[in-house]
Amino acid sequence: MHGRYVRRLADTAIGGRAVVVELLVRRFRCLNSVCIAVTFAEQIEGLTTPHARKTPLLRSVLLSIACTLAGRPGARLAALLGIRVAKDTLLHLLRAVPDPPERRVRVLGVDDFALRKGDSYATVLVDLEARRPVDVLSGRDAEPLAAWLAGHPEVEIICRDRADAYAEGARIGAPQAIQVADGWHLWRNLAEAVEKTVGSHHTCIRTTFATAPPPNSTRPGTAEAFDPPDGTRDCLDRPRRLVARTKERYVAVQERLAEGKSLGAIGRELRLDHSTVRRFARATSLDELLTKAVNRQSILDEYKPHLHQRWNEGCHDIPRLYREVQELGFPGDIQTVRRYLRPSKERGLPVAPRPAPRPRRVVRWITTDPTRLPAGDAQELKEIRSACPHLDATTRHVRDFAAMLHDRRGDMLPDWMDRVLADDLPALHSLVTGLRRDQDAVAAGLSSSWSSGQVEGHVTRIKLLKRKGYGRANLDLLRRRILLMI
Repeated sequence: MHGRYVRRLADTAIGGRAVVVELLVRRFRCLNSVCIAVTFAEQIEGLTTPHARKTPLLRSVLLSIACTLAGRPGARLAALLGIRVAKDTLLHLLRAVPDPPERRVRVLGVDDFALRKGDSYATVLVDLEARRPVDVLSGRDAEPLAAWLAGHPEVEIICRDRADAYAEGARIGAPQAIQVADGWHLWRNLAEAVEKTVGSHHTCIRTTFATAPPPNSTRPGTAEAFDPPDGTRDCLDRPRRLVARTKERYVAVQERLAEGKSLGAIGRELRLDHSTVRRFARATSLDELLTKAVNRQSILDEYKPHLHQRWNEGCHDIPRLYREVQELGFPGDIQTVRRYLRPSKERGLPVAPRPAPRPRRVVRWITTDPTRLPAGDAQELKEIRSACPHLDATTRHVRDFAAMLHDRRGDMLPDWMDRVLADDLPALHSLVTGLRRDQDAVAAGLSSSWSSGQVEGHVTRIKLLKRKGYGRANLDLLRRRILLMI
């Protein structure tokens, strides 16, 4: 024996008070002349480790806090538990944990998440059978995914979204694997195409819901009935600035496209963002662009029938009308009511017409299972389908696709695409063009029980981890927390 010395080890708190263990340990001489260690200290199993200043119990507690809350938030929680620790110490503990051991991955899920939205992204890989993340890659390009898959030839199935980069990376890195396009993303792509179709044919919907005012709807002695604004003009019957600007931009972009100019050149000439120019270039008609502007919802819409009825009964006191609709739950101010009723000062106010549904509401009706659609919504959808053959065909195609997805009949996809192309539906034609480029994966997604649902759940948890770190974490630290999260 060479001597003794006192070791001080921080331990977990007791009753909210910090605990330090003072331990008298012995140091021994090494009698082996070949050994480079001249002396060594004894270790107490379960209490000490070489050069450690914390007990294994305290270290495991701090590691759990670090995995859950990382640096500064973890230090705050530890202080409440009676443990004094710096945020950097927690981060060092977290970075010192080795990666989980690699396992054979047969079914892989791939998806991206934003490190900084619109700027930098990363890719998470999930073992869908073990239900755990297996790796996090920088970026969302094909090359990192292909390199990872090249080192894991055991992968048989890859579930992904419709991103071209992931499709290319999976094809290069794992040609033996079956690619499965996620069903939710397929349905979302279809819903986006349906929304464009409804937007381009919303004029038919407005015409269907426009009803002629009854003969006795106006006040006696008035010359003509007041026609409420249709969305292109304001309550003073002046053209809306947004509508006029949209028309001018649409004409300008289409003229320059006809001249053969690129989107970038058009954007520089008109001083518009590239995404704005692309939206105007891809629009099949002006109505598609004006749909949101014309059909912008007003907080007064729900209370217009009451205003029309009271006005025609002879009550023209706007403050009184405002108090009445306020009692019914109207959240706006009196100026909103005054602006709406101002044009009717010298003219009658007809019975409030049945408002046309918003495009997204029609999309929801079309994409909802008809057996779960309320009777009133089903009746209005039936009227729309009767008035517009294009929306009737769209509804049929959507329900056929839903049946394929529900019954897992990916073999019916080619016939479905042929039926869509037979109708005059440009937005759905664009969807079919994209599906043909990825047809094998789409057919597998419509036939397989595997999906990216688990991966989306892990992405949601990753977003929580990011917010706990206040955005102050490099990818290596975030990757470690993702792989260690339970």
